[in-house]
Amino acid sequence: MSLNLQLLAEDLPEAATPRERRARQRIERLQEECQKLVDLAADFLRFARVRDLHLQPVALEDVITRLVDFLSPTAREKGIEIHWLLAPDLPAVLLDRDLFEQCLLNLLLNAEQAMPEGGTLTLLARREGNEVCLEVIDTGVGIPPAHLPKLFQPFFSTKPNGHGLGLAITRRIVQAHGGSIEVQSTPGHGTRFIIRLPIPEGK
Repeated sequence: MSLNLQLLAEDLPEAATPRERRARQRIERLQEECQKLVDLAADFLRFARVRDLHLQPVALEDVITRLVDFLSPTAREKGIEIHWLLAPDLPAVLLDRDLFEQCLLNLLLNAEQAMPEGGTLTLLARREGNEVCLEVIDTGVGIPPAHLPKLFQPFFSTKPNGHGLGLAITRRIVQAHGGSIEVQSTPGHGTRFIIRLPIPEGK
């Protein structure tokens, strides 16, 4: 479908008449809807396939450094400051690095979207007993209390064009690592996501 729409668009490179302009607009709308379906299908497959992890010892500092470097340019454009503070004695944790980066990136992008007027995004990591605790904190618009119990449910979304799988996938990835995730939020004052991951025995 996407390919045929692309071919149709190429047949109307410069719409001259009102009829051609209307046809071009309809093609563009269909292309947008097709892309939404592609994105939804990809997210659904990711949600369904979070089972077999390829675990290896990973330093959280490496993961966070990589993601902060990736996000910093767009964050600066939006007036968002990124701060991160990791405890010096953090042990490595067993992660499927690609999957965990995906889940953490989803939280960071959500935080960025929650601060359309700018703000501060803070990442904190520390050891708590036999777990590493990682917090993602934003100063954004916050989440209404009625939405908090549903936030990790598949297909629940507060975004007009959201499909509600992002946070469901995030929780599933964290749980597949033997960890947990929770959220605290106050409308108008921001949101805090807390991820806890087990520390390997002997560390």
